[in-house]
Amino acid sequence: MADAAQRLRSLAEQVLGAPLPVRLRAWDGSQAGPPDAPALVVRNRRALRRMLFKPGELGLARAWVSGDLDVEGDLYTVLDAMAGLIWERGEDARTLRQAVRDPAVRAAVRDLLKLAGPPIPPTPPREEMRRPRRHLHTRRTDKRAISHHYDVGNDFYEIVLGPSMVYSCAYWEQDGTLETAQRDKLELICRKLGLKEGQRLLDVGCGWGSMAIHAAREHGVSVVGVTLSQEQATYARKRVADAGLTDRVEIRVQDYRDVVDGPYDAISSIGMAEHVGAERYLEYARQLYALLKPGGRLLNHQIARRPQRDESAYEVDEFIDAYVFPDGELAPVGTTVTQLERAGFEVRDVESIREHYARTLRRWVANLEDDWDRAVRLTSPGRARVWRLYMAASALAFERNRIGVNQVLAIRTPVSGASGLSLRPRTWHG
Repeated sequence: MADAAQRLRSLAEQVLGAPLPVRLRAWDGSQAGPPDAPALVVRNRRALRRMLFKPGELGLARAWVSGDLDVEGDLYTVLDAMAGLIWERGEDARTLRQAVRDPAVRAAVRDLLKLAGPPIPPTPPREEMRRPRRHLHTRRTDKRAISHHYDVGNDFYEIVLGPSMVYSCAYWEQDGTLETAQRDKLELICRKLGLKEGQRLLDVGCGWGSMAIHAAREHGVSVVGVTLSQEQATYARKRVADAGLTDRVEIRVQDYRDVVDGPYDAISSIGMAEHVGAERYLEYARQLYALLKPGGRLLNHQIARRPQRDESAYEVDEFIDAYVFPDGELAPVGTTVTQLERAGFEVRDVESIREHYARTLRRWVANLEDDWDRAVRLTSPGRARVWRLYMAASALAFERNRIGVNQVLAIRTPVSGASGLSLRPRTWHG
């Protein structure tokens, strides 16, 4: 149909109740909207069916992952513009259903359905993890969720993360490489934990072993790293052997709830607690508290969301849940601090490094884009598109203060009350 873009744009604006802030290009080659603006490309009618049969973020995600929906021009610009129109306004399936009560909107939806072609719901992309949302955060479901995200292939993660193989927020100076910023982050954590030669460190969610190797090599500690990903563990063990640290670093495929060989002098949990879940968080905090010696320190490095007026209304992001971190949950930093304190910890320092994560994510996106063809060969076109979208969208979310990331230093303070910290403890920044 000629000029599908103009028709689609007009109908979409009626449904959304606002002008589309980007150019639209349709499957017939037609375009509508500001000529110099980046374009949202609707490659075929199936993209419309995906969005109409699953209104809201999940429908958009399915269209993107399948390649039915694309971006022409700067991805960040398009995402930023669409965030103001859709995500920040809460245009999920529920609010769209409310909008459809308007007769004009209903008429526009009917026209969109006609434009979309045969009324057959498209099959979701194979990269989507589909499972019932019950029995969350058991040992079995956590292992499956971790495998979905981390067992994508170590070669793929090498492309995205670079030589450091650290999958969490780096700590940046004004200039510098990603590898330097990740090393500085690991060193900052070691200083906050006050690591000394001969101590024992537990690294919960150890990833590919970077923290364990750095702590053992630079601070002379013995480290136990635990992960639920077999691929991560295999890779980490090889790195440990190559570094000549097998006498000081042990990598286990083990759930944090099954660690029983405390006490440890210190515990690092870097980008892991997001997988724990609200219902299990106090259990997580109590387990780590029990594994520490009196006077031992915990460094909990965790993404946080903004608090809601009604916390019971919090819902997990549909795209992230289906394609990126199944069963992952974010909590406000205040909730995290409260749960750690309920478990018995004394929280001594909270540092927000939100802007650092935005910069880290942009570097990861650039790494992926620079080696795109190889990334696709190593995984799939859909999987590579998932990572590109989620990392770019997350970078914008950190920049716009929709989410943050915090390092929380907590102590299992002994009965004497001696924390072991100096009166001016923030000497770890050098």
